[in-house]
Amino acid sequence: MLLNAIPVWAQKDFTPDWSKGVVWYQIFPDRFNNGDKTNDPKVEDQRGAYPFNDSSAFQIHPWTSDWYKLQPYEKGNGKDIYYNLQRRRYGGDLQGVIDKLEYLQSLGVNAIYMNPVFWAPSSHKYDALSYHHVDPTFGPDPEGDKQLIAKENPLDPNTWVWTSADKLALKLIDEVHKRNMYIIFDGVFNHIGLNSFAFQDLVKKQQASAYKDWFIVESWRDEAKGIPFKYKGWFGVSTLPEFKEDSTGIVAGPKEYIFNATKRWMNPMNKGVAHGIDGWRLDVAYDVSHAFWKDWRKHVRSINPNAYMTAELVFSIKETKPYLSGDEFDATMNYNFAFIMHDFFVQEKKASTVTQFDAKLNELRNAFGNGVALNMQNLMDSHDATRLGSAVANPDGEKFGNWGKYFNWSQKSNNKSYNARKPTPDQLQKQKLIAAFQLLYVGSPMVYYGDEAGMWGSNDPDCRKPMVWNDLTYYPETHNPDQSMHDPDAVAFNQDLFNWYKKFIALRHQYKAIKLGSFTTIAIDDANQMYAFSRKLGNEEVVVIVNRGNQEITFTHELLRKNKFKDVFSNKASKQVKVSPMNVVVLANK
Repeated sequence: MLLNAIPVWAQKDFTPDWSKGVVWYQIFPDRFNNGDKTNDPKVEDQRGAYPFNDSSAFQIHPWTSDWYKLQPYEKGNGKDIYYNLQRRRYGGDLQGVIDKLEYLQSLGVNAIYMNPVFWAPSSHKYDALSYHHVDPTFGPDPEGDKQLIAKENPLDPNTWVWTSADKLALKLIDEVHKRNMYIIFDGVFNHIGLNSFAFQDLVKKQQASAYKDWFIVESWRDEAKGIPFKYKGWFGVSTLPEFKEDSTGIVAGPKEYIFNATKRWMNPMNKGVAHGIDGWRLDVAYDVSHAFWKDWRKHVRSINPNAYMTAELVFSIKETKPYLSGDEFDATMNYNFAFIMHDFFVQEKKASTVTQFDAKLNELRNAFGNGVALNMQNLMDSHDATRLGSAVANPDGEKFGNWGKYFNWSQKSNNKSYNARKPTPDQLQKQKLIAAFQLLYVGSPMVYYGDEAGMWGSNDPDCRKPMVWNDLTYYPETHNPDQSMHDPDAVAFNQDLFNWYKKFIALRHQYKAIKLGSFTTIAIDDANQMYAFSRKLGNEEVVVIVNRGNQEITFTHELLRKNKFKDVFSNKASKQVKVSPMNVVVLANK
């Protein structure tokens, strides 16, 4: 019997075609690759960013150092590891990304999501000084860029210059496109940084500022009456002043600025959309009103009808639907997929059954229409979550779906018992099985930089370690956060794991049925933790058998008896399949 066959959706497809089923790769710029050491940030470049210390000793942190080990320059401030982790800068930049595009091609990914690249003092850059300039320290001439920017009128796009960092971003976009790949930028439109041009003008001029209506001001400074200047920051964070909204969404001033910045990166210098980014990932989309997103979508699609828009949402299906109804976003960072996967694969004693796993996947897959399902960014981790390599090393704790509790529980800084050590071979095998399923399932799988190289780390900030490259020699991890020691955990590029990701990504390119085909559950076996499904497009069909259990299984099915299927890797015909524990077999009829 065929279970949960994919239905024919009635909903109109409003999503781009190019992004259906692509393989995403997420890059956190400061930690990916330092391609130009002459532009490395200086201590003053982090002025205004937590922990607000731009006077202590500072240097670019050694890329290959032991993560938790305080370096000599850090010990001078007398603070703990978590204070110092926030001050660290590793010097990753846009040239570093350009230099590694061949690496990404060799892995097989064909779409890049860049964490924020716009000018900001933090390492994560969600505290933008502007949206229309790339961070000068990501380009070849930081000081020259700052001088150019200082001559602009931010309210007049006609005065906006193209800095060397901006131009390098355009080169990155062109280099990505030359390789038949795509790239999207992170848009952070709910708030802006404390040191942004708009907020600093407001602080200085108060009611006389041209930006007086941009922010949520609770009281204006009145020294005579002893009244301080107060405003609303995102989640109470004073370094992230929120934009004001009314019934139409973000108010006119910042809205116009956001729209102008949007166009700048989508059609740079009016050279055409072929030279601009292919879309956007929208940060804290739930903290911006629907009215704004509806207008912004129209604006984006007027520039590029094929632009892709994905939202950061950690909501239930019901709460997510208004964002995915055709007039706002094309997809989300699919944390709901990660929650379901975590319950089934990561957990042990608390693991969901195959029946429960299938039912939850079926509900999510059918929630928003086929176009959305094919566009959803199916991730397992990100810059805001514990790395997959550490998730598999910590089963039976909090459930990932309990987002708030899990977020805190999976931070080593909050949970001293969290296992932040290198995953064992058995745990890595579990990661392999998870990655295989992720890459064979409906949607657009997203790999967080370094997962394919064997990186591990608990939740933020430990999920943001510098990338492990195969041509660098790394110090082993020997330090605990309190600076006590443990046996060395070797840090090195995991070629075997890389090859595993590469071969399953290659299957998506080889078989259109995996990338774009229907999904049909063909077998569920709770007792043996076995799950089998079919992906079909036209006459092409791929069958996947997953063994989540700890015993070898033998799989037979009428589909295999009636049709000619071969193992995609060995090319051996098979009507009866043996699947080893914690492993997967993939068959195809072509």
